Amino acid sequence: MKLTFIALLTGIITGLIFSIIKLPLPAPPTLPGIAGIIGIFFGSKIFEYIKTFK
Repeated sequence: MKLTFIALLTGIITGLIFSIIKLPLPAPPTLPGIAGIIGIFFGSKIFEYIKTFK
């Protein structure tokens, strides 16, 4: 839980800094982009799970 909070806080600070200096955010701007990132994460977890059976 602590790692999740630190990651969230880092993301908020990064978003603030990028907004202050008027740069585009380094993140997908739409829900499909976010869904893609979540898909990549789950794909790697599925691979790790399958790899344990070999």
